Amino acid sequence: MAIRVVRLGTPRASDEGLRIGTVRRPPRGVPKKDFGARDYFDVWLPELAPSAPVVSWALADPWTPARWRRYVRTYTHEMRQPQPRRLVTMLAALSHQTNFSVGCYCIDETHCHRSLLRDMLIAAGAVVNDSTVSPTGTG
Repeated sequence: MAIRVVRLGTPRASDEGLRIGTVRRPPRGVPKKDFGARDYFDVWLPELAPSAPVVSWALADPWTPARWRRYVRTYTHEMRQPQPRRLVTMLAALSHQTNFSVGCYCIDETHCHRSLLRDMLIAAGAVVNDSTVSPTGTG
């Protein structure tokens, strides 16, 4: 049993299980009933996404090392709040019972909250599928 960290909208692995979207907004132009069928997500959990102001700030300019460090600090601070912290703990526990995935739309995972979320899940004791591990850019 394990969690996969994926890019939403990409083909699913055969043993991936439930796909959880950790994004602030659902995919544009896709009817809600088609989210799962089009490999976006089966369940939407925006509480694990960066807040709307952080997403807007992140998309406003290209990444630099300083901007990425600021993003990491800001998202990490948001995730220390009780609700997201409890969700990370729950997902970590579930990873010992069943396969599922969490993901985001970003092309470059090294500059995406899902790389940070992966680290948080691992720190919470989650079993993470090794085939999904990639550099987080957090040094």
